[in-house]
Amino acid sequence: MAVRILWASPLPPIRSGVSDYAVEILGPLSRMAEVRILTPPDSEGVPDLPPDLSQLLVSLGTTPEPDEITVAHFGNNPYHRWILNGCRKSRTVAVVHDLVLHHLLVHDSLDSGGKPDAFTAAMQTAHGKSGVAIAEARAFGLTGNLDPFLFPALKALLGETEALITHSEIGRSRLEQEFPGRPVLQMGLPVADPGPVDRLKIREKLGISDGEILMMHLGFLTPEKGVGAIIGGLAAARSAGVNARLVLVGEDTGDAELKNAAENLGIAAAVTSTGWLPWDEMVTAPAAADVGVVLRVPSAGETSAAVVRFLACGTPVAVIARRQFLEWPEEVAPRITPGPSTTAEIARLLIRISKDGDWQTRRPNARAVYENGHTPEQAAKAMVDFLRTLN
Repeated sequence: MAVRILWASPLPPIRSGVSDYAVEILGPLSRMAEVRILTPPDSEGVPDLPPDLSQLLVSLGTTPEPDEITVAHFGNNPYHRWILNGCRKSRTVAVVHDLVLHHLLVHDSLDSGGKPDAFTAAMQTAHGKSGVAIAEARAFGLTGNLDPFLFPALKALLGETEALITHSEIGRSRLEQEFPGRPVLQMGLPVADPGPVDRLKIREKLGISDGEILMMHLGFLTPEKGVGAIIGGLAAARSAGVNARLVLVGEDTGDAELKNAAENLGIAAAVTSTGWLPWDEMVTAPAAADVGVVLRVPSAGETSAAVVRFLACGTPVAVIARRQFLEWPEEVAPRITPGPSTTAEIARLLIRISKDGDWQTRRPNARAVYENGHTPEQAAKAMVDFLRTLN
């Protein structure tokens, strides 16, 4: 008997990693299972899906049939709020994209005046007396930047779900600890296969010459993603004689700050931004880079789709040396230590690449990591096999 799924997640045109995830896995998933896709609220835009997926859309008020499993996606932002309010019943499997859901709880309970009593009750469910204290402090306007990461609120938001899916070893360990006895699947994070790419042609289109070392950042660039350290490391490497460039692919968040920093360091000409690219260009752009860079501190425990996109294109990617990022093989994911040394370590990495004649030989190994569990077909099969065990 086919597995039957009622899918609940953000969808394009929402610019969310989970929206991309949905489109990339739903194609093969719909060929392995019977899938219906809930239409997100109108405020999020008309879903922009391929025709074969658009025909699977059903209205937001659709309830699951008796033999149907709701697969609900939880991320730490307001785009998942509607899922919180309707998709936490029994026969729901939660795909936990972030191991911190505190911000989502705040949006759900406290936006526009909200329900402070509900927030307090949820924090008590998740964290006992300490959670109540955090809620009371917030009522007096006292919050700390690390509060969400110390009090992630998982039990408050996922307590009624039947099973859980995560994309990292640290995620599996955390969820098994929080929900003992509940089935947990750790599966690869799927991103689309870029297929054969002409790396030199993509570099030429981006204006990168053969002799330049290209570092690339993919996605939103925020202060938490180390804009200062990335620019500083690039400047230091160039001062040491390395002909290095930085290209930013994605949203221009923080663009003014980045341009000012680059100008102050005298490297404005070495930093360019593409803005958002069409989907087919976005998935192949990482092939142009000699190294990607993903530095996120603090982290909500998410498995970075940007890391997987670099690996899918055969590009090594420098990652912050913390938590789930340490699960990637160091050969294709060199570590950057968080803290004051980050800038120097980025510079040293670029210098190392400039002197390492064998750096490009890492590319097949990077691609092999992607092929070992992160293709949409592999992820869809893992999900269907897991859901079948719950029937």
